[in-house]
Amino acid sequence: MKRLLLISNSTLHGSGYLDHCAEELRRFLGPEVERVAFVPYALHDRAAYAAKVRARLERMGLAVTSLHEVADPRAAVLAAQAVFVGGGNTFRLLDVLHRERLIEPLRARVLAGMPYVGSSAGSNVACVTIQTTNDMPIVAPPTFAALDLVPFNLNPHYLDPDPSSRHMGETREQRITEFHEVCARPVLGLREGAMLRVEGERATLLGTTGARLFRRGRAPEEFVPPARLDDLLVPVD
Repeated sequence: MKRLLLISNSTLHGSGYLDHCAEELRRFLGPEVERVAFVPYALHDRAAYAAKVRARLERMGLAVTSLHEVADPRAAVLAAQAVFVGGGNTFRLLDVLHRERLIEPLRARVLAGMPYVGSSAGSNVACVTIQTTNDMPIVAPPTFAALDLVPFNLNPHYLDPDPSSRHMGETREQRITEFHEVCARPVLGLREGAMLRVEGERATLLGTTGARLFRRGRAPEEFVPPARLDDLLVPVD
């Protein structure tokens, strides 16, 4: 049974790193997980990123092995009790996952039951593609195809339209509509403070804010946690 915790953001305004989701993260991993393999590839300074994650997760009783610190990242993934894929630039993250040949081992381990925690970019790459990320394409991965652990797309850090704004560019909702002009796959806009927990055929929206679900040809739907979104796990052609 695949198990994923897909978090919109790692830092919520007014709190520290992972503070807003720490309780849910530890509950999700359970007492049997003592060590986490960290994927730091979404940021340039991997050593500093790993140090930040290690300091926070150790306070939760979790030891951390960062993939940039080991000689064989694929072997580390295959031996991991759980994996945490951190946020940053989604294009950079996906590019390195492909170059390090980590897509297939990560996918196989998660489909076999290894817990997967993603934040922001780390949540994006759990989806079919990264086509609904907010990030700039600072590098060109060989494909937008990602881990395909869930049959939908996410838009982390989702922002609602601001009627008082003078900004004349597209809103997040308009950009998701553009995605639906070329793809029918649902998109869940996760506001900061929200997360989605997937266990088998069950998907539960958690957190303190909420989410908007976008489906092609339909009005967006609003969900407030806790809410069941099991229909998201049904593939759409």
